[in-house]
Amino acid sequence: MYTIAVIDDDMYIGDMLQRLLEEAGYGVLRAYSGTEALMLLERRRPDLILLDLMLPGISGEEVLAKTQGIPVIVVSAKNGIQEKVSVLLDGAADYLTKPFDVRELLARIAVQLRKREQGVDGQPGCGANQNAGGQPGCGAYQSAGGQSGHGAYQSADGQPGRRAYQSAGGQSGCSAHLACGNLALDCDLREARVGEQAVRLTRTEYAILKLLMANPGRVLTKSAMLDCISADTPDCTESSLKVHVSNLRRKLMQAGGKDYIESVWGIGFKLQE
Repeated sequence: MYTIAVIDDDMYIGDMLQRLLEEAGYGVLRAYSGTEALMLLERRRPDLILLDLMLPGISGEEVLAKTQGIPVIVVSAKNGIQEKVSVLLDGAADYLTKPFDVRELLARIAVQLRKREQGVDGQPGCGANQNAGGQPGCGAYQSAGGQSGHGAYQSADGQPGRRAYQSAGGQSGCSAHLACGNLALDCDLREARVGEQAVRLTRTEYAILKLLMANPGRVLTKSAMLDCISADTPDCTESSLKVHVSNLRRKLMQAGGKDYIESVWGIGFKLQE
């Protein structure tokens, strides 16, 4: 069995990745900071690392420099070309930008492990890792409720182009018009309406609402929300995010007479279906 180290400070995303990988037949190690990652790598040598760059303490880039030949797939919200080029030149085997499709992640993992097995990276070949279905490194992700494709990540349900969550920055799956019940958002005009009532939004409130409406009923972690809206609202932080969401909820309640946004304690927010 191949072992994969998940190095990410977002506990919710890390839990989802662990469940996904374990159901695909992999062993999983976890680290939540750069310092913890280096301590882990002193004790264990995983077959592959999934590495977030924005870690507390020691950065992901510093961790990458100490991986000592272990293939590393960087999974990060940083989407600048220069950042990708720099990390790849510094030794990362691959780079995947958040948000991502879990099938693509599993495929990239399988490719890197196949290279390792074939000795492409100069390492001795390893035995093939197969899941219960006999396929190397593949498997369907199911939520804690046992239903495929629900929760923070979509499963491999055969639908092309499904993403872990839809972004707020005009990425795939975001129509020019979003609607949920009597709540509507015109993405071209950047206008929100509750029924016939127009709702004036700040730039950050608009980005938050667009992200939530692109993912109705799906819980989005605070860090995932910040990752998705950072390009449009670089000044938004985790502490200020709560304030922006609170102001947005108040405006929508005043216009529609009900609460459209639900807080999920300890995790994040979701739009009421």
